[in-house]
Amino acid sequence: MNLYRNILNNLPTAAIVVDKNLRVRYASRAFRDYFPMSKGKGTLKDAIGCAEADCGGGEKCAFCPMRALFQEAIANHGLAFRLVVLRNAAGENVPLRIKVQPLGKLYLGVVDGSYETEIAREMYSAQDIQQRLLPPATPFGGVPYSFMFEPCREIGGDLPDVYLQGNCTMGLLADVSGKGISAGMLSAFVKAGWDRSEPSPAKALRTLSKKYRELNLDERSYITAAAVRIEEEERRVRYCVAGHNAPLLLKSDAGIDEIVMSAPPVSNWIPDFGYEDRTISYRRGDILVLLTDGVIESRNDKGEQFGLERVESILQKSAGAERFIERLKEALREFCGAFDDDITAIAFDL
Repeated sequence: MNLYRNILNNLPTAAIVVDKNLRVRYASRAFRDYFPMSKGKGTLKDAIGCAEADCGGGEKCAFCPMRALFQEAIANHGLAFRLVVLRNAAGENVPLRIKVQPLGKLYLGVVDGSYETEIAREMYSAQDIQQRLLPPATPFGGVPYSFMFEPCREIGGDLPDVYLQGNCTMGLLADVSGKGISAGMLSAFVKAGWDRSEPSPAKALRTLSKKYRELNLDERSYITAAAVRIEEEERRVRYCVAGHNAPLLLKSDAGIDEIVMSAPPVSNWIPDFGYEDRTISYRRGDILVLLTDGVIESRNDKGEQFGLERVESILQKSAGAERFIERLKEALREFCGAFDDDITAIAFDL
């Protein structure tokens, strides 16, 4: 048995050994990683950290998937295979595909695809962290706003942010190159590297650019961003755009202005580019919109792009920021169904 233990302990695959009385004789180190409260031997309750007081005699024991798995194996000459979903001591649902086979007079349960299961669990944790990086769903003061964030994969590369700097509302929408985990890591870098204490969007972009160059990434990586400072007393928006889609300003009395600025993304292409602020005035009742290229470039089954014209049409028919975001989200889902790029937008009620 000691030889079996040494072998199982040094395998990355999670394994558990049970006898015909459903007593756990051994659980490998990898198995105990799934269930930190596991004692490694004893009853099934001890192995998975179950809260039932009496293993086998509790109200929920008849529905225990682990117990049912080994009972099936005992009745089937030691062979069984099924997906079980167990709740560990931390209250997390842990899905495990376990294959049972005979090991002498014992029964060996091996977690099939334990590496993939662990990756899935880590991905869930990463999703939770990314959600916490988003601005509050309900405005906390300052200029009212609404936003949408629809990553095309588990982890997105877009970063919307809204915060107060002094008496002014600041908005940032960044879009990093790539998709998935690497893009999510780079968007987290933007969140950490953005200077919230800086009132000038251009200076904040220059600081971010300097920090980005310290990463020494290759030329395939870059960050586009649109940053705004809404100065309510002066009725103006101070802004700076780095290779990003132009912000849109719906004027309550004169249609839509596209705020164009020719400046490169944050990258190693033009390392010392000097970003500068510009301003545009607004009136009460105007709507300011920031969006990523995923919105405009979304395609339907015919290969047609959603396009800027559709965005502007929805904006012109919307009474406020919240209604615009709702209608934009509905229109995109109706137009293309599934997204092949991250879809993000922020709208401010000026």
